[in-house]
Amino acid sequence: MALRQQLKNVKTLLQKCDGGEVPLHHPLFYAAQGLRYRKLQVILTTSIDKLGKAGETVKVAPGYFRNHLMPKLLAVPNIDKYRHLMEDQRKLYQREEVEEVKIVPATKEDKMKEYQMAANRLDRTKLVLRKLAKKPLMKDDSGRTFIQEPIGKDEIVAEVVRQLSVHIEPEHLVLDTPLHVMGEFEIPLRMPRSIPLPEGKVQWILQVKIRGR
Repeated sequence: MALRQQLKNVKTLLQKCDGGEVPLHHPLFYAAQGLRYRKLQVILTTSIDKLGKAGETVKVAPGYFRNHLMPKLLAVPNIDKYRHLMEDQRKLYQREEVEEVKIVPATKEDKMKEYQMAANRLDRTKLVLRKLAKKPLMKDDSGRTFIQEPIGKDEIVAEVVRQLSVHIEPEHLVLDTPLHVMGEFEIPLRMPRSIPLPEGKVQWILQVKIRGR
């Protein structure tokens, strides 16, 4: 309320100045760095895009301050009594809590746990790929149907990311030739030795199933 009343007083003085009742060298306007011939220095009470943040001192045209900023309590003249008043108002009504965010770097143990979980997911989950059969229908010696386009390492890696949310590289797959028939396959994984194998296993395996659409 005090801030609004002070700004009403400024508006009255500005109106009197326009009417010739108050000279331009009035102390209030002199302290505010001039009224007509130079821009006013004002303190923003609210952050305004392309102008400044709340609490900053900026220069604006007198008409912009009189007609827009002051009526909406967006700024006050840059003189001591308004500066102190604005600071008191901000302390009461615009308290801001600064939350300190601390970034804790991942330790070597944390990374090993992530690798272990990813390896276990690969070993326990079956990757399912749906493919069109080759026409005319052709089968291999085991009776499995050939697919139209063979599946290579790059496609398997992409499906592992999409289905299992695990990132691996093509060199992690032990696959000499692309898969070209439908059926179930066990693809050995070349994982770092630092990742311990589950009890009873001698090698990491990725299970892949290729089925028709």
